[in-house]
Amino acid sequence: MLIVAERVNSSRKAISAAITGKDADFIRAEAKAQAEAGADYIDVNAGSFVGQELEYLCWLVETVQEATEVPLCVDSPSAEAIAAALERAKRPVMINSISLEESRMAGMLPLVKKYKGKIVALCQSDAGIASTEGDKVKVAEQLVTRLTGEGVALDDIYIDPLVYPIATDTGSAVAMLGALGKIMEKFPGVHTICGLTNVSFGMPVRKLINRTYLVAAMSQGLDSVIIDPTDRELMAGLRAAEALLNRDKFCAEYIKAFREGKLA
Repeated sequence: MLIVAERVNSSRKAISAAITGKDADFIRAEAKAQAEAGADYIDVNAGSFVGQELEYLCWLVETVQEATEVPLCVDSPSAEAIAAALERAKRPVMINSISLEESRMAGMLPLVKKYKGKIVALCQSDAGIASTEGDKVKVAEQLVTRLTGEGVALDDIYIDPLVYPIATDTGSAVAMLGALGKIMEKFPGVHTICGLTNVSFGMPVRKLINRTYLVAAMSQGLDSVIIDPTDRELMAGLRAAEALLNRDKFCAEYIKAFREGKLA
């Protein structure tokens, strides 16, 4: 399971304050903690700063890279901000994100082709967000066709079927699960990803919902996820699911985690 760490996001009050105060030590500590907890990529997002996103996103890229060699997932709907951030990246990144929206595709696709990074592709188009299982699969097919037709390797494409809070849409979690299975079956070699904790927003005991949904999504083929890797119970559930789904040869990673005290 590829883990994209979500904590360096300006939607979090502590991160927002650290960005505006240019508290580099705080950001570096967050990045280092996530790297040590098992992150494969560290997401950096300054999207809540309208008008200052480009400046702050570039600062985040530079600051996080001072703390860890774990590669970045540069997160913005703005091609301009992504382009500026990519110029400061020291190693290949994951771009988060592109969609079938023509303006977004036109802005992001040249960057994907130029920097040869991995790309998160949202099941969203000019017609809106794909909310049903069928629509998610249809948009995913169009994304794969478009991106591979432009020379993007299938292994670099991470389809995000999009899940929304069950507090406001009780069918969203089920729709994504169904789409995941069909996408992974229909396009061997492609990857799937999601911002998992969206599903529990507005609900009590969010971590319980997150853990349960992660296992359900993995059973349908989810092989990448945007989460908080410092959440020990969530990571323990992930490792158990990997073993149960035969994605951990001889349960080696599960046993290693146990010996390191990470399952307690």
